[in-house]
Amino acid sequence: MSSTATTADDAPTVTVTTAAASEALRLIEGEGLDTDEAGLRLFVQQGGCAGLSYGMRFDTAPEDDDAVVEENGLRVFVDPASRNYVGGSVLAFEDGLQGAGFHVENPNIVSECGCGESFRT
Repeated sequence: MSSTATTADDAPTVTVTTAAASEALRLIEGEGLDTDEAGLRLFVQQGGCAGLSYGMRFDTAPEDDDAVVEENGLRVFVDPASRNYVGGSVLAFEDGLQGAGFHVENPNIVSECGCGESFRT
């Protein structure tokens, strides 16, 4: 199950699956952070062979201009520049034989590198 949060202008930001929220909350709690205030920051940065790549880190609180997605107890912070690239994306967590990790399913991608670590919109 997942739901979509929106920004103030009602543009979809990101959808967070239940599995992604559960795993991120587990990791946040493991860092000793308050899950009522802290969250997962999803951002886009220059890098990789296709030009852009995703980054994620824990932050104790959102910045004033962040879009804040609150789903399944998890807060996700997205800055305005990254919002342009990840709008409408799904943040998922996969746990399988090929390895576990967070994955962004982004409908804005026009091409990805062979390793799947970078993209172009």
